[in-house]
Amino acid sequence: MLIVDQVTKRYGTTVAVHRASFTAAPGRILGLLGPNGAGKTTTIRMIAAILLPDEGRILLEGRPVGPWSQALMGYLPEERGLYRKLKVEEQLVYFGRLKGLSLSEAQRQARHWLERLGLARWRHHKTEALSKGMQQKLQFIAAIQHQPRLLILDEPFSGLDPLNAELLRDIVLELKEAGRIILFASHRMEQVEQLCDDICLIARGRILIAGSLREVKQRFGRNTVVLEFDGDDDFLDPLLQEGAVRLLNRTNHRVELILNNGTPPRRVLEAALRHVREVYRFEVTEPPLTEIFKQVVRTQSASTETSHG
Repeated sequence: MLIVDQVTKRYGTTVAVHRASFTAAPGRILGLLGPNGAGKTTTIRMIAAILLPDEGRILLEGRPVGPWSQALMGYLPEERGLYRKLKVEEQLVYFGRLKGLSLSEAQRQARHWLERLGLARWRHHKTEALSKGMQQKLQFIAAIQHQPRLLILDEPFSGLDPLNAELLRDIVLELKEAGRIILFASHRMEQVEQLCDDICLIARGRILIAGSLREVKQRFGRNTVVLEFDGDDDFLDPLLQEGAVRLLNRTNHRVELILNNGTPPRRVLEAALRHVREVYRFEVTEPPLTEIFKQVVRTQSASTETSHG
């Protein structure tokens, strides 16, 4: 278990993280999400023992994190940390040795993962010859090749096309099944929603909501309608004008709505059926994570302004 307990970090008079507490369990993926500047990266660096907290404690397997725990962690930072002039395989062997692998095991792991991620033919090329997406895959291998107990991924799909993003996702899910503790930091809510078991929403250095993704979504109720149809979406305009619904997404033949003021879902369906040629999907569900995040941040901002007023 990873335990973050009442952790605070300041830079001068700026409080980057304020009394953050959460736990991450083996065999589960915890999504650490928030906008840029929310405090995610500072929190990650404290977990990785790169920064020390000013207050609070961070425990891995019951012990405070430090140099001992760095050998058990894999960390894929948002910024690239590769040696551009080193050859691809040399680079992985070097990182593997730093994490305690023998030379032969580091070479074996490097070749295995280069093959798995489609980089084997590049192993004798300098890293600078690789594209941005290839470098991202190389850094991902460096983070997992020593089979870490705790894996920290900060925007891991950055620069990847959909096929390579899916390949990395599959490997992350394999590591989850193998009982690893996985932290997944992102400001891309839809990625977190697809991948994570638990979430931690951070804004302005404070954790606003934490828990299992299912429980968090249930807490906000089933007030969202997803409608896919063939035809014109003019039927929405009267509903929007009277405030019966609020629009989340409006694309060609698909809308996502929040029901306002107790509007029954069937009212949306009936309005659609009177105007469109066909309805392919009508679903009443919990709001998307993006909407939950906006609601929580708005509530926090309002309470902060009230307390300062």
